[in-house]
Parts: sequence; structure tokens; C-alpha cells
Amino acid sequence: MTKEAAFIANGGVTSALGFRAAGVHAGFRKNPQRLDMALVVADEPCACAGTFTQNVFCAAPVQVSKEHLDGVSYGTARAVVVNSGIANAATGEQGREAARAMARITAEEVGCPATEVMVASTGVIGQHLPLEPFETGVPAALDALSRSGGHDAACAIMTTDTHPKEAAVSFAVESYEGCTFTVGGMAKGSGMIMPNMATMISVITTDAPVRSDALHEALVNAVNKSFNKVTVDSDTSTNDTCFLLASGAAALGKPAFQPGSAEFAAFEQALQAVCNNLARQMAADGEGATRLVTVNVAGAASDVDADKAARTVANSPLVKTAITGHDANWGRIAGALGRSGAAFRQEDVSIDIMGLAVCRNGMTVPFDEDEALRRFEDPEIVIDIDLGAGRAATTMWTCDFSHEYITINGDYRT
Repeated sequence: MTKEAAFIANGGVTSALGFRAAGVHAGFRKNPQRLDMALVVADEPCACAGTFTQNVFCAAPVQVSKEHLDGVSYGTARAVVVNSGIANAATGEQGREAARAMARITAEEVGCPATEVMVASTGVIGQHLPLEPFETGVPAALDALSRSGGHDAACAIMTTDTHPKEAAVSFAVESYEGCTFTVGGMAKGSGMIMPNMATMISVITTDAPVRSDALHEALVNAVNKSFNKVTVDSDTSTNDTCFLLASGAAALGKPAFQPGSAEFAAFEQALQAVCNNLARQMAADGEGATRLVTVNVAGAASDVDADKAARTVANSPLVKTAITGHDANWGRIAGALGRSGAAFRQEDVSIDIMGLAVCRNGMTVPFDEDEALRRFEDPEIVIDIDLGAGRAATTMWTCDFSHEYITINGDYRT
């Protein structure tokens, strides 16, 4: 018997026992008031799993973190260090050496092997990563490490994000009497987002006892239902990275949760809740966004078709700009569905926008335009689609496109 996961007010990456964090200005950015390097440290070496971008142009820190996880994406870690401002992508062997040095400098300060340090970078592609900021920033971050440092760490990994993204939940299982477990995390992501692995950059921690291989299994499952269901602009980053660390500190000396058990299922539920929350925060904070958009697809012939349909609607510039203009133009949704590659008959399709029926059996349904305009004032716009072709279903999260998206990305590098 388990107690359902409950969200923790102001929770984040250090809500779980056994972890401390800090965010500092190391010098990757010109503004001395802007935090640009995050450090998360486990009290002891712990289980770690990662998911990474599948972009062929993957960044140097992605390659090095994979090396540190023995090429299987799970192993042991003591620390995670993340810089913002410079992506260290498309930088060749010099970039890989910089990423290894980033880990080595951190390891020397933390007191662990360099292979137990996971690294991540985010920012402008094609610029070489200087090491001097790490040489001064890591010691400063180490001095600032605390259980309350998670918020600063979340701020330090932001690029075009308008606010830090954090979440944490707690849960209990009857078989571990007296133990309360926590899963908490932070993420950054606002543009260049259609992950094909995980979020742009995310670090998640738990104090539940979970083996590294089982941790990876749980992370992949959670990522596929959350971060991989987010799209802002259909672009997959070179640097996408998500780490999950498990300290076991809430149940020291007790056995690890076994996959297939009630305990492991409770852990997976908590992890999914955190990942979903962070994914929705990313979609809502899309560059220039004014609305979070949720696209629900039901009645698909297969899971693949459900994803194709939802993803095409969520990525459609015409759908996204219609939402910015508060226009319940369901024809744009139908057009996106029709080119998605999903199998269905147009005569079987139903579409609702914010609870208003606008299409039934592939035909228009009269609706109150004034009522539609009123509902467009909601911070979240929900599109419900039934393809009438089967039982598969999925949900995608995206945002609208405003003029501000062009302004942000037109000026991003210069």
C-alpha cells in the first residue's frame, strides 16, 4: 500500500535528502548579477542515470557525460556541474578536452574521481568554453553549497527562460515504515525545444534507494511521457541532458526498490509527476509564449499515430499563431492532422477547443465565437482531438507563437 505523491511547496533539486546545491556567477556571462554556473553535490557517491540528445551534432559535455556513465547511461556519480551562456557544441576535440577539464576541476574540489562528475552546458553553439570561470567558480560554489541552494542552481542554468523551473514531491510506502521519500528537480528550457531524449538541461534527485540500472529504466519511461512530449519550436537541441541521482538517504541500510514491486511503482509515479510538472513549465515558458497549449489526442490506431497527430498539431505555426490571435480556427488543426501521417478517416474526427465542440464527424459545428474569445483568456489552451480510429492516446505540451519569439531568436547570438 502506498501514499499518493504530494507536491512540496517551493520544492526543487535539493528537496531530497543527501544533496546540496549552489548557483554562482562564474564569469561565463558579462552581467555580474546573473548566475551562470550550477553545482549539485551528493553527500556520498550515488546511483546515477542519464538521458541525452539524439542530435548528431551533440555537444562535448554530452559526449563526456556518456563516457563517465560507461556508455550505458547509468553508473555512479558524486556531482553535476552545469554552465550557461556557452553550449560547448560544435567545438571538436578542444571542446571535449574542455568538458573533461570541467569535470576534473570539479572533482578535485569535491574530492572524487573525475568520472563521478557529470557535466552539462547550455548557451550559444560554436563558441569554445573557457576554463578560468570553473577554476574560480567551482570553489565559490562549493563554499556556497547548502540544502537551500537549489533555487540558485535552477536560476544559474537558465538561458532565455523567464523564470527558474523547479518541482518536488514526497511519497511513502507501507513496507518502509517511518520513511518518507522525495523526488525533486530543476530544469531549463524555453526555445530550441523538441527533445528527443529528455529536457534541455535537467537534474533530478531522489532519496529513495534505487539501483542505477533500475534508475535508468525509470528515467527513460518518465522522459518518454513528459519531456519528449514537449515542443516549443520543433528544434532538437545539441545539448539536451537529463540526470537522475538516487542517494537512498531516506532509507539508509534498507534494500533497494525492486522493479515490478509496489515500492518501485510508487517511485515511478513520483518521478513522472515531477517530470510532467517540469515539462509543462517549459512549454508554458516557451520563447515569446503567451499561453500553454495542451494537445490531447484519443482514438488513434496506434501509439505512433497518436504521437504523429499530436506532435504535428503542436508544431504547426498556423495553429500556434491562431492561438496568439485568439482565433478558434479548427481548420488549421484539421489541416495539421491530415498531413501528420497518422491513419484515420476525416469522417470520424472530432475536435474540441477549450471544451467547445468545433468539429464533429469531420464537419464544422456552430459555436459561440464570443464564448471562444472569453475562453482564450485562460492561461492554458486545451485542444481535444478524437481520430475515431482506435484506442491509442497521448498528450503533447506546447505554446503559442507571438511576435516576441522572432525578436528573441533574431537577436539571440548578437
